Amino acid sequence: MLLFPAIDLKDGQCVRLLKGDMDQVTVFNDSPADQAMAFQQSGCEWLHLVDLNGAFAGQPVNGAAVEAIMATVDIPLQLGGGIRDLATIENWITKGVKRVILGTVALRNPEIVMQAAREFPGYVAVGIDARAGMVAVEGWAETSDISAADLGRKFEDAGIAALIYTDIDRDGTMEGVNVAATIDLARAVSIPVIASGGLSCLDDLAKLKATADQAGVKLEGAISGRALYDGRLDIAAAIALLEGQCHA
Repeated sequence: MLLFPAIDLKDGQCVRLLKGDMDQVTVFNDSPADQAMAFQQSGCEWLHLVDLNGAFAGQPVNGAAVEAIMATVDIPLQLGGGIRDLATIENWITKGVKRVILGTVALRNPEIVMQAAREFPGYVAVGIDARAGMVAVEGWAETSDISAADLGRKFEDAGIAALIYTDIDRDGTMEGVNVAATIDLARAVSIPVIASGGLSCLDDLAKLKATADQAGVKLEGAISGRALYDGRLDIAAAIALLEGQCHA
């Protein structure tokens, strides 16, 4: 499993929200590129970026910050937020994004996701953000009537690189990952799943990994934001745990 440190972008800054609320924001770094370099120097192998403004606007807003990060680090990054058409997908991949994350469009127009996966194999992930098990879109402002598992199954044979599952009610709360819901999704599909939302400490990671192993499902990794910024999760220890080199 991999550790994906999260860099959430709002107004050009590196921030964290509470349960996706744009009015409950904490700024952690005025320079997202510097933050990205710090994660790379700490041993992280991937970065998880979200254009928060873009998620609400329906188009990229923090493009300059994303490009500054790519110019600064060597490790690959996955990017979500406001990516809703093939032209934007192609633009980001051409610029060097290794994986684009499609969320709202996966629910509204799944054919775009399938076409993108055909044209850019290995570069497309689906972001499944759920509130009480139901998929939420438009920057989490709207909750649909489709379950996370049902949405994931739509892309079972589409060539999707990963499903990124976020429990909105836990995002930024430090209450722990929703292990049960994450494992349920991983059981429902053969697509690799990445866990997100609520990760607070090394014990959370250990529980997630152990439960996945017991269930016989393989998670690609876990995303961490606030726990890293607050210093509650040590990056080196987390990487070692996920690589199976130590125990919590």
